[in-house]
Amino acid sequence: MQKQTISTKPIRSLEDALDRCQILGMRVSRQRRFILELLWQANEHLSAREIYDRLNQEGKEIGHTSVYQNLEALSSQGIIECIERCDGRLYGNISDSHSHINCVDTNQILDVHVELPEYLIRKIEEETGVRITEYSINFFGYRNPQEG
Repeated sequence: MQKQTISTKPIRSLEDALDRCQILGMRVSRQRRFILELLWQANEHLSAREIYDRLNQEGKEIGHTSVYQNLEALSSQGIIECIERCDGRLYGNISDSHSHINCVDTNQILDVHVELPEYLIRKIEEETGVRITEYSINFFGYRNPQEG
């Protein structure tokens, strides 16, 4: 029972991500550690290509295939976030439930934790007949106001 409590704990740090790998029995290879470290240092959503390029620029030689395989393994286990976009997948370091701000002018995605008021959740449940257990909101806007 204790293991279940640990495995559902939100991943909020690099240490949490590494711990989750170990709890799940995933080997923390050098390449996997490089990817996790980069995602936590960058603190932004990156494509597999950006991850590959940044790691190699830092002198951490890692192959394309290794990057893709490790991203797939980490995201499928819920250790990192994978966002599907029309121009490809982006990976981020927060895996627990959260919302996003999509900057239209910069093409960035920012993580934000939003808590809706309880009365609003109940109203939505009453209108739909669905018990809400989790939610995520996508906001869209411009960093540079003159662009909007």
